[in-house]
Formats: sequence, C-alpha cells, structure tokens
Amino acid sequence: MPTSKTERRWSRLPETASPLPLYHQMYIVLRQQLVEGAFGADEPMPSEHELARMFKVSRITVRRALATLEREGMIERHRGRGTFPTRRAGGQQPLRSNMRGLLENLLAMGLSTTVRVIDFGYVQAPDDVAEALALPFGATVQKAIRVRSIKSRPMSHLTTWVPEDIGRGYAKKDLAERPLLALLEEGGIKVSSAEQTVTARAADSTIADLLKTQVGLPLLAISRTVFDQDDRPVEFINALYRPDVYEYRMTMSRNTGGDAPVWEPTG
Repeated sequence: MPTSKTERRWSRLPETASPLPLYHQMYIVLRQQLVEGAFGADEPMPSEHELARMFKVSRITVRRALATLEREGMIERHRGRGTFPTRRAGGQQPLRSNMRGLLENLLAMGLSTTVRVIDFGYVQAPDDVAEALALPFGATVQKAIRVRSIKSRPMSHLTTWVPEDIGRGYAKKDLAERPLLALLEEGGIKVSSAEQTVTARAADSTIADLLKTQVGLPLLAISRTVFDQDDRPVEFINALYRPDVYEYRMTMSRNTGGDAPVWEPTG
C-alpha cells in the first residue's frame, strides 16, 4: 500500500545509527507529534498494525512505545475503540519567554515558579567556568543545582556558578526561596547585561529523572553569562528546559538599510 506524504512526515525514524532502542525512538517521534496536535482528539490514532507498517518496526516495538506514552499520560487506550490523545498531550501551553526584557523575564519566571535545590556548595571552578567568570583557573566558586517547576511540572534543570565573594552573601535556603537574580541585586550587584548561547541536548538518565521525562528526549540547552554594570561576570549558568513546558521565542525584522538585507532580532 502506498505511503502518504502525511505518514512519511511523522512516521520516519532517524536513518543514522542511534544508541536508543527502536521503541524509544518511536516514542520520541510520536510524543512530539502528540504535542503538536498531529492527531485529532475525537479520532483514534492508527492501530498497532498500521503503526508497525508506517515505522517499519515490529508490533512488540509499537506496544512498548505506546505503553510509555500511556504511562506518561499522553494517550488513552480503549479496548474496541482504539488509542486517543489525552487533553494533556496538546492542551497545556508551555511557558514562553523572549529576547526583549531578558533579565526581567528571568526574574518574573523565578517569581512565578517553584524551585528545589538539589546541590549547593563551594568547589574549584572547571576551566570553562573560570574562563566565563574571568577568574583564575582553579578559583573557588559557589555551585548550585536546582530544578524549577511550574504548576508542579518540572520545567528546567539549572546549574549555576558565581564567584565566591558574591556567593557568600546568601545561603542555600535563600536560593530555595528567591530567584538568583533577585539575591544578586539584594546583595548590591547591579545586573545590566547577559550573553548566551542556545542549543539542544538529549536528556541523560540523571536529568530525565529530575525533570520527569524520558532518557534521550531533546532538551533546550542555554548557557548564559550575566554581567554587572561594570561588565564583571557575576553568574554563569547552564540551563536545560523541557520543550513541552518552556518555549523560547524571538521576533525578527528585516533590515534593508545596509548593502544586503539581513534579519535582526527585535524582541
């Protein structure tokens, strides 16, 4: 039977070799499509037999992928009726942030979410952290690991480093109750700018457990260096976000004033 363009769009597994089992690869593809609303809420999803044909896998592989989605609350299976997306699959809108007012957005996010401090202490700075904070190699920094949640849903895994003299101004319990940016400003630090990179990273077993997601699920990865008004680096952070709970949005405009038109961020 010929395969439709729609089937080819959402049922293709990666063609390159992957360390992930086939059922988990299939789970990732189906989960993303559920989040995007690819399946109608009132119509059953393709049957196990149809999914096995579309993905070119065994029925056992299909059952394991569907069982994972069912445990996660993304689908419901009814004997004699079929498999249906749940309201959770596409009904919850992720928290959104954008480039405009970056630091203000981060502070507001900290005040509208809850946090659990996983680790807090003083360590020797890794080389990349020392470089980002403009510190001598081997300098002592405060390191904290937190998991931030919104409405009891884990949203982000945050690893922060700050210079020791700044970190001594607050304690672990403060970090559990107040956003780090607020603590810095309360300590007299005038935060004025930030530089960051955005990429992606697959969740390992530790991160997946803390964020209540699946191993191998792609996460939004952000590395950010925060500067004070004197351009001193005062914080370096590696943040991992669940894409189904948090979105990063950028507005672009086309600048035609130069030799060649270019797209530039406006917010």
